Amino acid sequence: MGPVRRTFPILLLLPLFLAACGTGSTETATQCQTYWFDQIGACLPGTWKLLDAAELAQRGVPEDVIIAFQSDTSVSGQFPTISVTREALSAVVLPADYSDATIRSVSVLPGYKLVDQKKVTIDGVSLPVHVFFAQPVTGEPQRRFLQVSTVVGQNGYTVTALTPLTVSNALESEILTILGSITFKAPETNS
Repeated sequence: MGPVRRTFPILLLLPLFLAACGTGSTETATQCQTYWFDQIGACLPGTWKLLDAAELAQRGVPEDVIIAFQSDTSVSGQFPTISVTREALSAVVLPADYSDATIRSVSVLPGYKLVDQKKVTIDGVSLPVHVFFAQPVTGEPQRRFLQVSTVVGQNGYTVTALTPLTVSNALESEILTILGSITFKAPETNS
């Protein structure tokens, strides 16, 4: 029942990430820079930036969002965003079971429609990327979500990308690159 409690509120607030200003085109990003952000690593294409904690707090994002990334390039006046939430689990759960529970929890959202399911590997575990449309906020436009969930220790993590309904292949490739690069294993330091 945990993923329902944690996933739904963040989906309601994700439209706050999408600022309706400007227009632009999405560039093909074939390279990315690997970063380690305290407890999570990712490879970000040059057009993506980290949203700091102050910016997240100012936007009213819940505390379970531990990190968020946003594209510098707008699509239909919106800036694609990826957020990572963390949920403390009361019992040991397999990553695949947590992923399935998260998929079930969002399938009840208003306007839900399954679009696709892709695969990524996070720290050696193959997991589905659930691609769907939903309209979690009445009066807001329907959006496209790409979401993958996993478990590390006693915590469940859900990585959610939010975009307009129609995106270029290049932008989807950037998002899948980021989702596939997510790691919870700290890089080795040379002493």
